[in-house]
Amino acid sequence: MFLSETTSSGLFFSLVPWIVFAPVLGMIVNMLFGKRLGEKGVGTVASVAAGAAFLVSVLQAISLAGHHEGAIVKLGEWIHIGNLALDWAFRVDTLSVTMMLVVSGVGTLIHIYAIGYMHEDVRFKNDVGRFNRFFVFLNLFIAAMMILVSGDNYLMLFVGWEGVGLASFLLIGFWYDMDTLGRPSWANSNAAKKAFITNRVGDFGFLIAGFLIFWQIGSFQFDAVFAGAPLLAQTNPEIILLITVFMLIGVAGKSAQIPLYVWLPDAMAGPTPVSALIHAATMVTAGVYLIARSAPIFTLIHDAQYIVATLGAVTALFAATIAVGQYDIKKVLAYSTISQLGFMVAAVGMGAYVAGMFHLVTHAFFKALLFLSAGSVILGLERGHHHAAHGSPKSPDFGDSAHKNQRQESLDSSHHEVFDPGDMRNMGGLRKTMPVTFWVYMIGTLALAGIFPFAGFWSKDEILLDASLHYPHVYWILSAAAFLTAFYMGRQVWMVFFGKARHEAAEHAEESPLVITVPLMILAILSALGGFMNLPFKGFHQFGIWLEHTLGAIEFPPFDLVVAGLSTVLALGAIALSWFLYQRKPLQNGDPDPLAKPLGLAFVGMENKWFIDEAYQFVLINPYKRLSEFLAQTIDWDFWHEWFHNSAIVASFVGLSRFLADPLDMGVIDKISTLLADWVRETSDTLREMQTGLVRNYALGVVVGVVAILGYLLLK
Repeated sequence: MFLSETTSSGLFFSLVPWIVFAPVLGMIVNMLFGKRLGEKGVGTVASVAAGAAFLVSVLQAISLAGHHEGAIVKLGEWIHIGNLALDWAFRVDTLSVTMMLVVSGVGTLIHIYAIGYMHEDVRFKNDVGRFNRFFVFLNLFIAAMMILVSGDNYLMLFVGWEGVGLASFLLIGFWYDMDTLGRPSWANSNAAKKAFITNRVGDFGFLIAGFLIFWQIGSFQFDAVFAGAPLLAQTNPEIILLITVFMLIGVAGKSAQIPLYVWLPDAMAGPTPVSALIHAATMVTAGVYLIARSAPIFTLIHDAQYIVATLGAVTALFAATIAVGQYDIKKVLAYSTISQLGFMVAAVGMGAYVAGMFHLVTHAFFKALLFLSAGSVILGLERGHHHAAHGSPKSPDFGDSAHKNQRQESLDSSHHEVFDPGDMRNMGGLRKTMPVTFWVYMIGTLALAGIFPFAGFWSKDEILLDASLHYPHVYWILSAAAFLTAFYMGRQVWMVFFGKARHEAAEHAEESPLVITVPLMILAILSALGGFMNLPFKGFHQFGIWLEHTLGAIEFPPFDLVVAGLSTVLALGAIALSWFLYQRKPLQNGDPDPLAKPLGLAFVGMENKWFIDEAYQFVLINPYKRLSEFLAQTIDWDFWHEWFHNSAIVASFVGLSRFLADPLDMGVIDKISTLLADWVRETSDTLREMQTGLVRNYALGVVVGVVAILGYLLLK
């Protein structure tokens, strides 16, 4: 839909710049006054800033209810060079406002949650000074993401795109110098660098797409590009295909699709609020938003849609297989996120933009819920491990000397134990010690698994329905991924919350405080009821009707009981299978995984992520390192430094210097100087002999001189 520039139509459109200004203001306040405000003040300022952005987003939605055409709000001139004329302008339409609401709404809940989580985190890691910096980074992330989703041109979108890349680097590597979850201290910094570099590879593809757009159409502004794309598709369809392919490379980097997904699982090393914010609700969905925003381009070329849909489906299934074999509670969710992003990419690739965006919204609810709940579990086990080592004040025998000795022995042994509170093999039985976290986690699990009537059931089935109608191969691939999704989430629930505790930390785990559990409860409600915003029945497609104002006419396929029923049966069957394997006979400490024997080498592949990291190491990293070593040692040192510099340059200079010094200087110049000096000395000796010191000789000399002069004058 094409929008006209305005700042006045709509009741609250003019307020849209505050979706960026508010988090930037919060960031500045905490940067300048954070030390004086303290933890509560810093957390409050950051959360209020994110909440203000959410409030402005709500006001934009209210304005759109009466002005469906939307608006372009110009803030000021930006770039005016030759044929390139761009303004810093915000695009307010139903698609951008949807992303604003998701980013700021879920982001605000994550900010509130982080007040409690990071207090615990800095307390356990004894680094209180970093609390302020963490919230500065969170506000920066929200601001950059808001620029990305609200920009009126591809260049402004790219500014936000790179901004979230920077913020994610800072947040993923936040605990860059500290041991995290039993891993080496450098794991976080390496994860941050891996995320940054991988995303730059994807960004290069996005840049090429942008260059092609400007070269062929002459503009970055959305309306101008979309107006010129149909003619370009008629005259040079291969250019449109190239634009979509290079844009897909950018999507693969940001939204973690094959082959650029490898950064996301390692990025789980950062604090859990970061995992929820970056991996679930916001940053990784930027690629899906880019395709939906660029729908007028992608719909022009069927091959482009086919490529995107197939890539998304394959990614969904591939990541789901890896999630089955993981033991880190957040790694399971990370690969689950990659899989669900595959569902979204497949949907927008098929042209099912409403289904893709619908799943984006619901996924933000239940995946943020699961990530934050996982953080609550980890904190519970960290507290349990602490109490196991030091004793719990609540214990009736806390002050008993015998138990003090036992606690000291436990404390001494804990210093030698590498304890990972994120490893599901250290959990078990947590539903009794952490009941609130358990129930909200169950809601998130059922929503992700696609169980009726939770949010994931409606959004995932809408994608499967569109696939069954237009892309049968995508449908079957996604169905297999949906089965595995329900299985690995069931496996996770049985291992974490049921059975008996497999570690002393799990026995002493404690429920999280209200500042953590209240955001979980809100997200749980959204995960349970969020699907009702777009029910697949006539007159209930409210979300689809909302997006229709931006995306144009949309086909609403009727509810298909067969597709919905089959997906539900697959999900329930997968959960039942997970119960049979992991709960019928609960795992004991040290037991092998029940899947290891029946699946054999296949499970080894799942557990080791199909050795993709090793393949990258062998195919890309090791050759790059060898090339770097060759360039450094052979080319730079041996050739340039040793031969060219030392032998060719230095040796030649030394040889020339010696030539100038010995044959030329000593042999020629010095000898000439010596001969000249000898002549001067001999001449001086002769002249000196003429100086007798007698006056008559000098007078005679004067007379002879005068006579010579007079003779010369007379003869002339």
